[in-house]
Amino acid sequence: MERFGVLMICFFVCYILVTWVGIAHTIFNIKVLHMKSMKEGPGMGEGYEKTKPWHPLYNIILFSIFGFIYMRSLSAPTLTAALAAGAVWSIICILGDLLGWVLFKHPWRLTFREFYIDYQPWITLVYMAIFAGPVIGYMFIR
Repeated sequence: MERFGVLMICFFVCYILVTWVGIAHTIFNIKVLHMKSMKEGPGMGEGYEKTKPWHPLYNIILFSIFGFIYMRSLSAPTLTAALAAGAVWSIICILGDLLGWVLFKHPWRLTFREFYIDYQPWITLVYMAIFAGPVIGYMFIR
């Protein structure tokens, strides 16, 4: 895979950015719109729950931008390279989410059921958006 380092930098910067946008959206809902936080229950709280439908949108926009950046870095961008990049990003994200949101202990940790069952259809749409990001980025180069 050509420019694997650039591919990984684009992924990690985008993943962190998407996470920050989601956290900022949750904080906005709690502080500005006065929605219930996770302290006020149930689960992650109303402030977070109301952000879920927006998660695929954050991801499709940001991963497409970073997909475009990555594809622009290639000497000869191809659809095959875009599909491979989307597959790599999706696999890393699925494994990273399992570790970061389910297995590692932190205040916003979710159970396997909460993350992979209760978070449907949003988590599936998020992973589809991540996979599609480099492909959409490639389309803007052509």
